[in-house]
Amino acid sequence: MFEEVKGEMVQRGQGFRIGRLFGIDIRVDWTWLIVFALVTYSLGNTYGQFHEDWSGTLRWGLAVLSALLFFGSVLAHELAHSLVSQARGNPVNSITLFLFGGVSNIKEEPDSPQGEFLMALLGPVTSLVIGGALLLTAGVTGGRITTVSDPSEVIPQLGPARMVLVWLGSINVILGLFNLIPGFPLDGGRVLRSILWAATNDLGRATRWASWVGRGFGLLMTFGGISMVFGATIPFFGSGLINGIWLAFIGWYLNNASAQSYQRVVVQDILEGVPVKRMMRTDPPTVSPSTGVDRLVREHIMGGDDHSFPVIDGQEVVGIVTLEDVRSLPEEEWESTTVREIMTPHDKCTVLAPDEDASEALTQLAACDVRQLPVLEGGNLKGVLRRQDVIQWMRLHSESGGWGGSSSGLGSGLGGQGKAGRQRGGQAADRRSAR
Repeated sequence: MFEEVKGEMVQRGQGFRIGRLFGIDIRVDWTWLIVFALVTYSLGNTYGQFHEDWSGTLRWGLAVLSALLFFGSVLAHELAHSLVSQARGNPVNSITLFLFGGVSNIKEEPDSPQGEFLMALLGPVTSLVIGGALLLTAGVTGGRITTVSDPSEVIPQLGPARMVLVWLGSINVILGLFNLIPGFPLDGGRVLRSILWAATNDLGRATRWASWVGRGFGLLMTFGGISMVFGATIPFFGSGLINGIWLAFIGWYLNNASAQSYQRVVVQDILEGVPVKRMMRTDPPTVSPSTGVDRLVREHIMGGDDHSFPVIDGQEVVGIVTLEDVRSLPEEEWESTTVREIMTPHDKCTVLAPDEDASEALTQLAACDVRQLPVLEGGNLKGVLRRQDVIQWMRLHSESGGWGGSSSGLGSGLGGQGKAGRQRGGQAADRRSAR
């Protein structure tokens, strides 16, 4: 499943980088370690249940290997999305493995229904092909299986290699089929949206309809999971406390992700084509690099609601100082420290231009995780674009006839408060595979 995100569940900077493939950074979010441990523990116990003659080293070694190969197949699923995107001229910044599977951090959404259809479909197809190939390999290797009427009788007949092949093949088939559920923003929901987009020639309407389907599937899964907790048996998912909680959790995630995905399309529709200069603050408070930190706090931070300030030396912008910069300095050093010593230098700041598209500026605010960014033209300060200015603009235009969404909550996902505009690169679209 893939989804556009501006400040979503997998936050920028979390986790760690493990390598690079096809020019794409491969990262692991910390939440992935939880799922890896659970999958390994479950497989180790399962292998031991059906093969009591296997040593502890063998079954737990196979469990770790199976879990690693499973997440390797999740990575292959995401690479399928990403390589199609790159082939169509849309760069991919990174792929991150996280709690629900994987997310491809693609710079922009597909520009056509055909592009989205191809990009969405190839991920599940990759999983199905991997699963089919592994099951075929398991079927043509090893000894003959004497009975196939009961899976519990088949599994003890499998050797270590075939056991891994059968489990990994089966889980990839399940992964591919699950992602084809037409619940936006699962891959199947994206396929549905691309079809609706082509039929209506209206991305907003297609997203709204697809998100309704996605929320419906999410609510059904949540209700089904709760029912399983209380003893109900659901085909394919079974019953039980753990399975029920997991299904309900996935349903909750799908419901929320679907609603937020539509909300972001509404936001982009409102901001697209609007220049930054129409909503920026043209008279922002500024400070001199020689200003003491104690004076900065007393006269600027405590005297208003601004959290970052352009630092001006003559007519030149030399940097930005933020509330976070002040917090990083012990209070007893405020009097003896100047703004120049704690500010972020100009060459390390992300800045906006007056004619820059507001939707791109919103992406920068989210990617940099800041409240505001300076607007420069020819090296001169023209103003500051604040999150609250963007939110107010969206509220105004949503309430005055925008084609969807309420004003409440339109500011979600615009980023928190951190270092002002340190360059991390902009991200506009993520693709997630919910597992």
